[in-house]
Amino acid sequence: MSAISITGLHKSFGSTEVLKGIDLEVERGEVLCIIGASGSGKSTLLRCVNLLETPTSGTVVVDGHEMTDPDCDLDRARRSIGMVFQGFNLFSNFTVLGNLTIAQRRVLGRERAEAERIAVENLARVGLAGRENAHPSQLSGGQQQRVAIARSLSMQPDVMLFDEPTSALDPELVGDVLDVMRGLAAEGMTMLVVTHEIQFAREVADRVLFIDAGVIHEIGPPEQVIGNPQQERTRAFLSRVLHPGTGAKPPESDSAPAG
Repeated sequence: MSAISITGLHKSFGSTEVLKGIDLEVERGEVLCIIGASGSGKSTLLRCVNLLETPTSGTVVVDGHEMTDPDCDLDRARRSIGMVFQGFNLFSNFTVLGNLTIAQRRVLGRERAEAERIAVENLARVGLAGRENAHPSQLSGGQQQRVAIARSLSMQPDVMLFDEPTSALDPELVGDVLDVMRGLAAEGMTMLVVTHEIQFAREVADRVLFIDAGVIHEIGPPEQVIGNPQQERTRAFLSRVLHPGTGAKPPESDSAPAG
């Protein structure tokens, strides 16, 4: 059974159709990087996986749970899914340790001692051992994002979703976050990563998906999609991203709805 199975996924916001029939299978242990221009639908696709956005039609199955079934216990199903956002979404009035233990205790019912042990282990895993008593305001953006990753890992998910996790960071802070994600990939974590870090996708992804205007235009190994793209829209996008300022223009029909 695939870790994630998406069939006929459509998503509209009012009269704007953002996803136009997505079919996708993600295997267990696979790292899939999703690339595309702003407004192409990539974040909406990610958010439909754990039903932060409700699909207009289609089915989404994650770790055996049919998320789109009206009878699905979403709270239970989401326990196997970790998500890291662009913003860090940490509780500013809690310490780092508090941020990592609150969901463990309230959602999973763990005792304080066990929750703290797991939190400390995951802080070390992301390179932040010893920062348990710091508050988010005392940390850099990169450190806060690594705390957010450790928080998700503390729930022991089977699948991790990353929605442009480095886009809010200063350039010099990006590397530490990407290194943590490389480590997770090496451990065999199933990961869906919406990213504009093309070099990261080239190095770490098992497959790269290029989405444009709510349609998957190309999917395959990074050496194919990034190194030798077959579709004109993929080539135009990568030309703009990898060689900015060269004057490369997308096709006239390359406009996309927000989302």
